[in-house]
Amino acid sequence: MISFCQQVQIGINQDNHENQRSFYLCQYSVQKYIPMTQIKEVIKCIETLAPPALQESYDNAGLIVGKDSTEVKGVLVCLDSTEAVIEEAIRLGCNLVIAHHPIVFSGLKKLNGKNYVERTIILAIQNNVAIYAAHTNLDNVQHGVNERICQKLGLKNTRILSPKKNLLKKLVTFSPAGHADKVRQALFEAGGGHIGKYDECSFNAEGTGTFRASEGANPHVGQVGKQHREPEIRMELIFEDYAEKQLLAALKNSHPYEEVAYDIYPLENIHPNTGSGMIGELETGMEEMAFLQHLKKAMATACVRYTPLTGQTVTRVAVCGGSGSFLLGDAIRQGAQVFVSADFKYHQFFDADGRLVIADIGHYESEQFTRDLFIDLVTKNFVTFAVRLSEVKTNPVHYL
Repeated sequence: MISFCQQVQIGINQDNHENQRSFYLCQYSVQKYIPMTQIKEVIKCIETLAPPALQESYDNAGLIVGKDSTEVKGVLVCLDSTEAVIEEAIRLGCNLVIAHHPIVFSGLKKLNGKNYVERTIILAIQNNVAIYAAHTNLDNVQHGVNERICQKLGLKNTRILSPKKNLLKKLVTFSPAGHADKVRQALFEAGGGHIGKYDECSFNAEGTGTFRASEGANPHVGQVGKQHREPEIRMELIFEDYAEKQLLAALKNSHPYEEVAYDIYPLENIHPNTGSGMIGELETGMEEMAFLQHLKKAMATACVRYTPLTGQTVTRVAVCGGSGSFLLGDAIRQGAQVFVSADFKYHQFFDADGRLVIADIGHYESEQFTRDLFIDLVTKNFVTFAVRLSEVKTNPVHYL
């Protein structure tokens, strides 16, 4: 395999010393300025969008096989990291597999190759193929799995169907007036101050801080042993609880005081950008059967299981990739005419009770476009390796 600069060299007149000089400069620049990418850098990119702290308690998202310091040779994206997918990665020279579903959900006590999970893990380890999964953490963010479904269906004005609570905290701190802008900006850059579709949100009030430095202290202002009064700004901002460590680090690194005063309060507010499912609106209303036909085509599914039609015009649609029956009540309360999801059991279809249409399109079918999300995210941020979409059909459900 030849490099880009070697391709440039082909066809260059060997007598043209200037062209040769340009080539060698190009070759040197590529070697110097395009460093190799480690697996942990790819993981950081994905987890900036879908923090692992947002996964459900039963989940096992993250790096399942491999060392995060390994250089990425190539990436293969899939929904399920099965044996066939690992074999495909080996054949293509990809040493990182990015999947939506974790191959390991519960603990493995033995690795004897007695089932497909054990065989997949053994094959990956033997061939130095890392396996990473972003699952319910990617389900629970605004720009994740469910947004892709909404985009496929042409839904507008989308929002989280069931936002989560108790994920937000408030930081209150105090800074000398002359340093307040620097401290505030550092907190914003560390992830503080996001409220819905707005960022850099804070409340600021002027006041006077007092303190007296003891022996051995090194005060930024004032004198040891004497009370000092300083014009200060009280700053308040909201942040996600999983970002607390990095926020406090940013506060202490940007603050001029030797001892930084701050308070952290847990909040019961809902987090509008984090939670299960999504709901949105069609640009133009559709008859129920016309919408179901549109759904079948847009989601490339061979089958749509649905409840009796209600006679309503479909203008508002709720969605949930994967098993979403637990959100049926939310879809009804928020006025959806159709709820698109998967894995509904027979008796759960009765719960629609004529209030909306449940459209079960299959688990794999509802999440298949998550692969495109991974492809777009990784190719946008990295150029030093190839990113491929697996051609292995991992859906275990077939239709006759």
